[in-house]
Amino acid sequence: MTQRVVKPVGRGFLFLDSHPAGCARIVRNMAGQVEQRTPERCTALVIGSSSGYGLATTIAGLARYGIDGIGVCFEKAATARRTATAGWYRTAETAALAAELGRSWSFVNADAFADTTKDEVLDLVAEQLGGIDHLIYSVAAPRRVDPRNGETYQSALKAIGAAHTTKSLAFDDGAPVLQNIGIEVATEDEIAQTVKVMGGEDWARWITALQDRDLLKPGFNTVALTYIGSELTGPLYRQGSIGAAKADLEQTALKLAKDGVTAMTSVNGAAVTQASSAIPGIGLYVSILHKLAGLQTPVEQSIALWDQLTGEAPLDLDDEGRIRLDRWELNDDVQSAIRTQWQSASATNIAEVADTAWFFSEVRRLYGFDVPDVDYEAETEVDVEWP
Repeated sequence: MTQRVVKPVGRGFLFLDSHPAGCARIVRNMAGQVEQRTPERCTALVIGSSSGYGLATTIAGLARYGIDGIGVCFEKAATARRTATAGWYRTAETAALAAELGRSWSFVNADAFADTTKDEVLDLVAEQLGGIDHLIYSVAAPRRVDPRNGETYQSALKAIGAAHTTKSLAFDDGAPVLQNIGIEVATEDEIAQTVKVMGGEDWARWITALQDRDLLKPGFNTVALTYIGSELTGPLYRQGSIGAAKADLEQTALKLAKDGVTAMTSVNGAAVTQASSAIPGIGLYVSILHKLAGLQTPVEQSIALWDQLTGEAPLDLDDEGRIRLDRWELNDDVQSAIRTQWQSASATNIAEVADTAWFFSEVRRLYGFDVPDVDYEAETEVDVEWP
């Protein structure tokens, strides 16, 4: 047992340590947003279950419908120098929540891209669940090793066609700073590698592996979580190298939708996540969005997703067959107001036109800090067992 006082130490939007008690409280706060429904007695496999929308989807399905399942994520344990990752602590608390609710959830800590991980997870599916009703794919990774050829692919945050400059939010000792960030043009190889990492190839391999072992239950459906966002962030995101990967994800859904498989992408709204906070421009955009219109939380959107996947509510699909959970964000009036604030943002007024204090706290909460009712001066146990 190792107890110590944990403080937020890091650089930019990255912190070296995470606070176990804060991470645990976040899981409980997320569960507290969920109104329970009659248990569906169905099963789910969530790939990327420890953070962001993957975590929210796991908690919403568990707390709302009593879904049994398996979560897959890739986290690090505590060492002599550092705490475990935030996702490690969140997963431990999610497992505790599941046990209290009398549900069966197992969590596998391994590289989701690896075939050995798929074998291990499918063995658990066969042994514990007997099959899968729903598969949620929510993987945001900077790189991927393809187990079929041993090659390592690296994703790139770059524009396509022409270089781009965007306003971006940073912090200097907690004070907001407005920057202009230049975005380079991606090469064809960089685009292809980004698609390999963040596109639909691995998602399809999970479905094929389940099919090969006859582990898809009748009525099975699967969704990959994605994002479109505003024209303000489009040149780097949707029209950039990441956008090429997201387009591949959508094409993969069309290819998977056969032989009894219902496959879709779910377009979620903006949120502060460890993945999104690293993208230039997103922090400023989300800060303005929150100030003007607020945000639907990942849990709120995940509740809507589960309601649609379980048939409690009709599917809200666009013309391309994508589930749309982002209509609140892309409302014309909302986007027009954001555009006005974005254009007026300057080094002198940034704290007034955007909710920068909120954003800074949200980033810290990703690591378990700035969570209400947590005593950050007290020692906390950092050596938490994997569930």
